[in-house]
Amino acid sequence: DVDTRFGTVRASSGTFAGTEVVHVSRHEEGHRRLSNHVNHQANITALKELGADAVIGVTVCGAVDPDLPLGSLVVFDDLHFLANRLGDGSICTLYDTPGAAGRGHWIFEGPFSTAGRAVLLDAAREAGHEARDGGCYGHVDGPRFNTNAEIRTLAQAGVTAVSQTAGPETVLCGEAELPYALLGYATDYANGVKEE
Repeated sequence: DVDTRFGTVRASSGTFAGTEVVHVSRHEEGHRRLSNHVNHQANITALKELGADAVIGVTVCGAVDPDLPLGSLVVFDDLHFLANRLGDGSICTLYDTPGAAGRGHWIFEGPFSTAGRAVLLDAAREAGHEARDGGCYGHVDGPRFNTNAEIRTLAQAGVTAVSQTAGPETVLCGEAELPYALLGYATDYANGVKEE
């Protein structure tokens, strides 16, 4: 258990293929927390405090792009997260205290780590499972799924696939200066995209 100023996080650590790894289950054991209850600030702070030097996020997602086959992997290179809010409605930031050291505006042109993306793409090739190189991850609020009209709006904005957890992770990793890469697995088509 890692105590952070945002709450306690259960983490596990070990070695995989000669690399030290720290794992945090965003939904907790048994998927106890729905997406709107995930404590993203605590999770990212715990990873930083445990010495992580990069983060790989994994998400199951609904395809917004009708040409994305189900079962596909996507290594995202862009982010659509307009609300920039956490599940409780507060602003998605680690800098929630006025006057705190380190606060400030920052440019978020490239939300996903180029080096991390390359590692994921290479690993997928080595495993013999093709991964789409690039796509826009669309963060949507949960726990409900989106209506056909909402998905059409996201499609017009260029979103490739949607899910309910990686928007805050991406932003908070950026603030924590933790390179972040996101691998998506398309499990279904989002509402109104096409029949499955």
